[in-house]
Amino acid sequence: MADTPNSVQQRERRDDDASASTPAPTPATVQTPGAPTLGSRSDDAPGQSAGDLAGRRSRLTRNTLPRWTWLAVLAGSAVVAAAVSALPGFSVPLWLVLTAVLHVIVSYVVTRLRVGRRKATDGLWTNLVHLAFLTALLPLVSVIWSVVSVGLPGLIEPGFFASDMRGIDGTIDQASQEQGAAVLGGIRHAIIGSLLITIAATVISVPIGLLTSIYLVEYSRGGPLARAITFFVDVMTGIPSIVAGLFAGAAMAWFLSTVNTLTGAFGGIRSTMGITAAIALSVLMIPVVVRTTEEMLRVVPNELREASYALGVRKWRTILKVVIPTAISGIASGVTLAIARVIGETAPILVTAGFVVNVNWNLFSGWMTALPVYIYRQFQNPTSPNFSDPSHQRAWAAALVLIIIVMLLNLIARLVAKVFAPKQTGR
Repeated sequence: MADTPNSVQQRERRDDDASASTPAPTPATVQTPGAPTLGSRSDDAPGQSAGDLAGRRSRLTRNTLPRWTWLAVLAGSAVVAAAVSALPGFSVPLWLVLTAVLHVIVSYVVTRLRVGRRKATDGLWTNLVHLAFLTALLPLVSVIWSVVSVGLPGLIEPGFFASDMRGIDGTIDQASQEQGAAVLGGIRHAIIGSLLITIAATVISVPIGLLTSIYLVEYSRGGPLARAITFFVDVMTGIPSIVAGLFAGAAMAWFLSTVNTLTGAFGGIRSTMGITAAIALSVLMIPVVVRTTEEMLRVVPNELREASYALGVRKWRTILKVVIPTAISGIASGVTLAIARVIGETAPILVTAGFVVNVNWNLFSGWMTALPVYIYRQFQNPTSPNFSDPSHQRAWAAALVLIIIVMLLNLIARLVAKVFAPKQTGR
């Protein structure tokens, strides 16, 4: 029976539906030898199992020393150094030096044998840097410990800050010690003298140093005068303090002699007085103030100056209102460090101001005592050469006071730099 057109169309429609419902065959997954499969980590080596990877990681970390190795080496070095230093007679400095040297050598040898040359060399230089730091720190710690341990008992004596040395002699010191009484005498006159001389030196040096640095930065343009000023400032930085004292004494003597010859106003006045010591200290302070102030003025951005000039502000007013306020933190901290630099000077004050046992409030008449000179006199010339313990105790206590003052000045310099620093405002 022949197929009708309708039956042919129905058969073709059924074949199309069957082909559409049958899923298309997917290509077989072909894995190339040595290629990573889906889901494997890209950083793992091809063809390696988890055990192989663990073994590789252990090989990378097994050539390192345990963290307690340096402590064991240090303890062993300390024991060996103690045994060696006990042969000529045990001493702490020798023991510390031997311990440090043995620790460096043994650490290098152990690391070289266990890890390798490269790691051992790196550890050697690290230990040498640490050793250099401790060597530089050891004298400072030793000085502070000695001054505090010896000077603290005298510092807490009643009346040490409120009395001077007037009426104190060897007989009184010896009697007070034999009776077990407190050490008499104090540093009131020395503290007052140090404050007056240092304030006067600051008043002299700061304006000169500030104006000099302003000229070098803002007006000189690198001319011959600026180069000459820079050269002499560098020379003044290295002047010995005793030379500054001799210069101040000679300059004051010449000034008084000249004025007395012309007017007769200063007849009988000696050049040894507080203001002469202040001039000597100002000679030492001026180069420090010039250098620190110059560096602070140079770091002020030129955009601030140009913006002020664009507004029609004159140069001197720009310096006064823009440049100096911007650099005031560095200037103030530099001045404070300069004060800390000169407040402990002994030689120029001893040459120019002398030594007295009572308070002198007048910078322009009579001798005056400062803390460094007081310390020197108590050590070199005790009230009783045969019974010098009270004088030495006062000297150590005064040295502790001087160290505290210098540390406070350094702390003040940091606080001033932080308080007056330009505020950083974000947009």
